[in-house]
Amino acid sequence: MNLRRPIVGVTTCRKMDDYVAAVEQAGAAVRVIDVSASPRQIVAEIDALLLTGGGDVDPVLYGAERHPSTEDAEPGRDELEIDLARRAMAADLPILAICRGAQVLNVASGGTLLQHIPADVPSPLEHTIRTPGDARAHEVRVEPGSQLRQALGGAVTPSNTCAVNSRHHQAVARLGAQLAVSATAPDGVVEGIEKPGARFCLGVQWHPENFWRTGEFGPLFDAFVAAARR
Repeated sequence: MNLRRPIVGVTTCRKMDDYVAAVEQAGAAVRVIDVSASPRQIVAEIDALLLTGGGDVDPVLYGAERHPSTEDAEPGRDELEIDLARRAMAADLPILAICRGAQVLNVASGGTLLQHIPADVPSPLEHTIRTPGDARAHEVRVEPGSQLRQALGGAVTPSNTCAVNSRHHQAVARLGAQLAVSATAPDGVVEGIEKPGARFCLGVQWHPENFWRTGEFGPLFDAFVAAARR
């Protein structure tokens, strides 16, 4: 049995602790990726990439006018993470993209974003519940047979639903090239994307890392690290 601890590159953000804990609990070593890093060098040195949450992707990067609600991420994150995502996909490195990370993955693949769900999706469903971090906001429907369904394991019910937390105001609009929708909220907002045929390439809009203490989404991180180890 191969017990080597793979190296997972984790993009830096304001709240790192839960990402690091979830990855380490699944059996990997973490390398935090600073915005000054060289994407080419990073991709050559890690076994998998985790794109973290945070501020909004600059809409100029997907050809849209800025909505008043758009809040920029830390300087340099957009450029670094889009480059990293493209290089990691080209190298077939395992990718787990969380919240903003899923949006980065979509933009890196040529897709676009809804800049403000309340303005774009007429629905009473609340997608921004900030406290506590692991509060369940709503269910998502996970596509049967998807990579995501397999990776989530017992977190998904027999009816292919899963209760998730939620604190995002943006989401996938036009899907990026070679990506597929793997989960949706009851109002139709895209909650999961993936790249079919990739070794492991998933994006989710919720924050599974917040549950590392209680283990509800442990299977997702276990599957991610297992792919990194292969």
